[in-house]
Amino acid sequence: MIDIQGVSVSFGGVQALRSVAAAIDDPVVGIIGPNGAGKTTLLNVFSGFVQPEAGHVQAFGTSLLDMAPHERARWGLRRSFQTEQVVVDDLSVADNVLVMLDPLPLSRAQKERYTADALAFVGLQGKADLAPRTLNTFERRMVELAKILAGKPKLILLDEPGAGLGEPEVAELERIIKDIPRRFPAMTLLIDHDVELIVATCASTLVLDFGMLIAHGPTAEVLQDARVRAAYLGDEEIAQ
Repeated sequence: MIDIQGVSVSFGGVQALRSVAAAIDDPVVGIIGPNGAGKTTLLNVFSGFVQPEAGHVQAFGTSLLDMAPHERARWGLRRSFQTEQVVVDDLSVADNVLVMLDPLPLSRAQKERYTADALAFVGLQGKADLAPRTLNTFERRMVELAKILAGKPKLILLDEPGAGLGEPEVAELERIIKDIPRRFPAMTLLIDHDVELIVATCASTLVLDFGMLIAHGPTAEVLQDARVRAAYLGDEEIAQ
């Protein structure tokens, strides 16, 4: 379980998060809201890139805010970003994943096994020896996901992984996200503007607006909430 207690963050005179509190315990949880709602700021609090002025975050009984970012990574927190991060073209696909395991107390054989498992999971087992520059956008996104999944992640934070992808690619991403809880001992928090992807993958969803949590619960119920429609969805039909 993840317990968020009264998390507040300000940047100058702008309050990005306002006493956000929620207890979440589903395998995949969505975080949605309009631009500027505080979604990425919340992930940055989890990651340690932003220190809240108030509040606490516990994950599976461990206080995340008591750890530095690198300690959270060793503990098992992994995340993606809205833009591509550090896929090194001078390294092979496999080595891009393998290097992420360097800080972990694992044998070389264990690291290679975890790397192979992660690449197979995202469909890149046949491209382990290639340079990332030979891959298309979706495949490079899958390298980033493999880097997150390698080893034993406990908490996975995905920040708009479907951005810029075509419909067939989003369908494959959906399949992968759904399978994460079955293959890895991890909870996933997913930010995405693709409501259909949220509906398809997330048992529950948090909705932020102007830094405030305005709804939290089963995804289908949350998306029918009048406050959510007013703040984010308008009158558009929600895919069921």
